[in-house]
Amino acid sequence: MRTICAVTATRAEYGLLRPVLQKLAASDTLALQLVATGAHLCARLGATVAEIEADGLPVAARLPIFTDDAGEPVARTIARTLTVFDEYFAAHRPDVVLLLGDRFEIFAVAAAAAARHIPIAHISGGDVTLGAADEYCRHCITKMAALHFPSCADSAARLVRMGEEPGRVFCVGGLGDENIRTLPKMTRQELCDSTGFALAQPFALVTYHPETSAGAPDPAVQAAALCAAMAAVPGVFWLITGSNADAGGQACTRAMQDFAAAHPGRAGFVQSLGLRRYLSAMQYAAAVVGNSSSGVVETPTFGVPAVNIGQRQAGRILCENVLCCPAEAPAIENALRTALTPAFAARAKTARSPYNGGGTSGKIVQVLGQFDFAPVKRFYDGPVPEFDPMQELEKP
Repeated sequence: MRTICAVTATRAEYGLLRPVLQKLAASDTLALQLVATGAHLCARLGATVAEIEADGLPVAARLPIFTDDAGEPVARTIARTLTVFDEYFAAHRPDVVLLLGDRFEIFAVAAAAAARHIPIAHISGGDVTLGAADEYCRHCITKMAALHFPSCADSAARLVRMGEEPGRVFCVGGLGDENIRTLPKMTRQELCDSTGFALAQPFALVTYHPETSAGAPDPAVQAAALCAAMAAVPGVFWLITGSNADAGGQACTRAMQDFAAAHPGRAGFVQSLGLRRYLSAMQYAAAVVGNSSSGVVETPTFGVPAVNIGQRQAGRILCENVLCCPAEAPAIENALRTALTPAFAARAKTARSPYNGGGTSGKIVQVLGQFDFAPVKRFYDGPVPEFDPMQELEKP
């Protein structure tokens, strides 16, 4: 059997990978080797390996890479991750390493696999996010990877323009879109009971991460601007989740926790909602607010208004439901007020997602089982083929 080592480091990444992992675990011809690392094993970031365990997926290894120092330089974490995963791959060499996304932890895992000449299959390459260091991590993973599963036609074409052979690029659609269409959601009352908050009223789902590109503004200042804007907009409850493990993430999380504590009845904080609660909250939200990729990639499927703040997601495809603004209190307040109007809600409903591939996870597993990794990867200088556009379905 071909052994597929899938590595997950964050709650968001696991939520996207979940249907692929479930199909790999059930396969008769592929063996899943699931490795949890990063935030999944870190108490201050929610210890979200519990979500994997609750799904009944077998975790082959738990490889801690973070220390108790939230301010540790990213380069040191990358160095530790390289060492930890080099040792793991030496002892448990898989046939393929399956990675999703663009974070620095995943970049380090890819480098460790590439150094041992283990083929890499990469999900969501070819995207653009100019406001985060993820931008160059993602493209570095692309050049190390032997197989690509981009989420839309634009990203697939970009991979080929980067020199990736068209025969290695499979435009399968977005896993987030598939999750939205297939995962059973909670009722609004179940969501209220699960979170402990009165979400029968209009509420906004808020997630804010630091910008990590060179010269990025102080994340604490930006988080404070978002908090000031939320305080100025009445008539909405703010359901806030914690930030990620990027440098400055702890400052963002503290600001959001302090805001929720200072506004009982108007705001509530949950470190991690988990996949089902998060998508259920997105479905019922009056708006999705912040700078998470889900705010621009997944909200079009629901047709829910989204306020995208700052530059973290700059370069991604923006649909009719997304309203962008600078990370400054007056601009955020204005965007929030606009997004919460009936007129903008009606506009958001017209959004059409470019990420629908119709059964994305099944396509990924099928290709993983059939692809010939033996031929040496070569730089491609030829024409860019026209990738099939994603099919459009009714909104969930």
